[in-house]
Amino acid sequence: MRSVRLLPAFAALGATLALTATACGPTETPAADKPAAEASATGGSGAALPEDLADKLKKHGVDPGKWKNGEWKNWDKDTWLREAEDFVNPVIEGLWDSRRMQTAKSPDQTIATTAGAGGSDPVPRPVQAQREKTPYHRNAAPVGKIFFDSPQGHMVCSGTIVKDPRRPGKSNMVWTAGHCVHAGQRGGWYRNITFVPAYNDLGKSPSALRNAQPHEEAPYGQYWADWAVTSGEWINRGGSNAAWPYDYAVLHVQPERGKKSLEETVGAALAVDFSAPTAAQAGTIGAWGYPSAPPYNGLIMHKCLDRASRMTTAPATPTMYRIGCTMTAGSSGGGWFRALPNGKTVLVSNTSIGPAGGNGWLAGPQLGRGAKDAHEMVSKKFAR
Repeated sequence: MRSVRLLPAFAALGATLALTATACGPTETPAADKPAAEASATGGSGAALPEDLADKLKKHGVDPGKWKNGEWKNWDKDTWLREAEDFVNPVIEGLWDSRRMQTAKSPDQTIATTAGAGGSDPVPRPVQAQREKTPYHRNAAPVGKIFFDSPQGHMVCSGTIVKDPRRPGKSNMVWTAGHCVHAGQRGGWYRNITFVPAYNDLGKSPSALRNAQPHEEAPYGQYWADWAVTSGEWINRGGSNAAWPYDYAVLHVQPERGKKSLEETVGAALAVDFSAPTAAQAGTIGAWGYPSAPPYNGLIMHKCLDRASRMTTAPATPTMYRIGCTMTAGSSGGGWFRALPNGKTVLVSNTSIGPAGGNGWLAGPQLGRGAKDAHEMVSKKFAR
């Protein structure tokens, strides 16, 4: 394993994230003011589904009265909603309890070959992932875990709170990977998608976390997605080599309780850079996430920092970023950050794939016009 020299961008990036401040510490958050919307608005336990969600389910032959009682477990392809406009994610209160979150598995997104039509740099040397300092809400506040259900069971990815241009200081938007929200060409939208910022805030071990207080595991509560957007390329071809450069997604989330936005509650959100700088221009990039495939257990936030290089996955597809990093599945969807010359940290990509048969590098999409359109679509839908 090689070490990375402390480049100026490296130091700036680390310093910026380390200085993220929260609106108030999780232990200081009054129970009545923790994140989220009222039961009547969320379709929580004991409440009817919102009319628009019920109508959408009925349109596709799904009984809304049965949905929260287990109908969501029906993954029949004839009723599995897959089109861009078909996303539904009714809140099921109490579903994501401590045990279910801790036993969630990671989607194994690996690629067997890096051969495209040229344009790939040599495979980078592995960079050993480093544990993030605790508490996470003080050192990497925008980073968290995404939990969701798929035909393979309850699953986990990583995500990042990003800014909403139409709601400055009050964003409810989370950036992640397309394969964390939609099955691509194999199926449709995943279900019961929720985001937990600063998950396992103190970095506790599995045994210690079993006896942890709720605020230690989910310091700001859970934020269920009420809308999701991914690329059309991912919906139509996701899982093929040609789709990985489009493997990104934007979630809009709703608070569990109260009316404060995600950004207000956590006290941090990052801007997204859609200029898609080349790998040479991007320089040093930092990737954050919760790796869960061995040798990791999914409970501890890690990070890698390395100089970006180029990778192509198929002919006539955009170039992806690639860095050396030993993080494994579970870190999928986690944000990639770079420090601008003015010292500002921005999100430039997300973890998409790694190598089959081992670890050592990660690749993520360059975020250009398509990614910006996805971000804009979510922002406009919830503009007030």
